[in-house]
Amino acid sequence: MTPTTTAKAKLKTSAMIASFADPGQKTASAPFGHALARAAESDQRIVGLTADLGKYTDMHIFAQAFPERFFQMGMAEQLLLGAAAGMAETGLIPFASTYSVFAARRAYDFLCLDIAEPNLNVNIVGGLPGLTTGYGPSHQATEDMAIFRGMPNLTIVDPCDSVDIEQAVPQLAASEGPSYLRLLRGNVPTVLDEYDYTFELGKAKVLRRGRDVVLVSSGLMTMRALQAAKALEAHKVDVAVVHTPTIKPFDSATVLAELAGDRLAVTLENHSVVGGLFETVASAVVTAGLGKRVVPIGLPDAFLDAGALPTLHERYGLSVPRIVAKVLAELG
Repeated sequence: MTPTTTAKAKLKTSAMIASFADPGQKTASAPFGHALARAAESDQRIVGLTADLGKYTDMHIFAQAFPERFFQMGMAEQLLLGAAAGMAETGLIPFASTYSVFAARRAYDFLCLDIAEPNLNVNIVGGLPGLTTGYGPSHQATEDMAIFRGMPNLTIVDPCDSVDIEQAVPQLAASEGPSYLRLLRGNVPTVLDEYDYTFELGKAKVLRRGRDVVLVSSGLMTMRALQAAKALEAHKVDVAVVHTPTIKPFDSATVLAELAGDRLAVTLENHSVVGGLFETVASAVVTAGLGKRVVPIGLPDAFLDAGALPTLHERYGLSVPRIVAKVLAELG
């Protein structure tokens, strides 16, 4: 799929499907939907399901390509996951899409007991993870990873961009056991193609080296971490960036190797500072006995406001200027 370029216009948040791409940034359209359709061409076991959200989770691309393998379950998330479990029991490989808030809050028990406990290959695709919509707490999944991290057998993937998503889909299909993919949908930025990067399930990757600061990030915050690293060059601050697309199982070895030494360590995530990447990294640091301070950049432990995404990202510290200011303040 060839990346396109977004129109050079003011970034908007009009509804659920607002893009977080910067004006003029290189993007790819519906990378999840296209990747799933490509994977299904070579594996007839792959099926797609959604809870009345095909258009808003890019599942409609798969539905158009394979209508006989697509199942519209309606606004019934528990039914969605129960049906996916039954399909997996017969040997199929379901990808089931809904919004992250509904998968985590409404259907947790069905995912836990119907899918995770028997370790079935069901792939949950959650739209609007973290702060990727301006619709407020009913649709902002700011605590989804915190909810899911304690579930045995469940793999959690928080992709940065279209490259991550396109490469993750076939690997998730081929992997045993259930997964939860924090979906970036619509016009998704293409970032990692400039860093000699390849997605590997369960692996973190060092995208750039730096002597002063180490930014450990996941999801769309890896894009912001890379942008902040470049901006900090103007302040004579040399920044390393470590991308951790798989939150569970976590690649502690790669991350801890980068955190050794006296550089400032900062985590960046589009998620609450409770229960997500920050606490995953902090736990690994303590367990390894590093005695290292880790500074979190993430969403507050609160229900967030509604509004335009650029405004909200600035308000809650996810924008590049806020990241730069935080790092400079920590460096003193």
